[in-house]
Amino acid sequence: MATATVEREIKLEWPSVADARAAVVALGAAPVAPRRLQDDVLLDTAELALRAERCALRVRRDGDVARLTFKGRPHADSMKVREELETGVGDADIVFTLLERLGFTPVFRYQKYREEFRIDGVTIAIDETPVGVFVELESPDGIAIDALAARLGRGPADYVTDSYYGLFAARRAERGLAGPHMVFASA
Repeated sequence: MATATVEREIKLEWPSVADARAAVVALGAAPVAPRRLQDDVLLDTAELALRAERCALRVRRDGDVARLTFKGRPHADSMKVREELETGVGDADIVFTLLERLGFTPVFRYQKYREEFRIDGVTIAIDETPVGVFVELESPDGIAIDALAARLGRGPADYVTDSYYGLFAARRAERGLAGPHMVFASA
């Protein structure tokens, strides 16, 4: 099923997966998807036209499911707010071939282990990445995100609105990560 929405989200950094999970469970959030590996690839033109516009075209492999997502330019806000168009696709490899024929090539691959919860209309994702552990809060309702962040003991000064590409670019040297992609050592 395809969706066209305005994505509104923040990330909150946590020292460990155990700490993040304990905080989310203490909220009373209901589990909606178990921990699994997500393998994402951003695509762009040779001129990096999407990156220049701060947009993204992504193919995500999530277990046996693949999704194609376009993310529009972010709006100025304390949260990341932007258009998101997403649809399921049958075969990620075919989608890559189609997109390459249209002039898009892979420019950045990133992985994370993700588990998801839901409470008060907010989807909560615990993301374990090579550059840190993040709790992502996403909802069409910014007030609900602020309220849930406050219940986690966090406020706007703690909001991380950068993409995983941006976080990787900023942290790869300090984390001793080699290579151009944010992937786990076993990938």
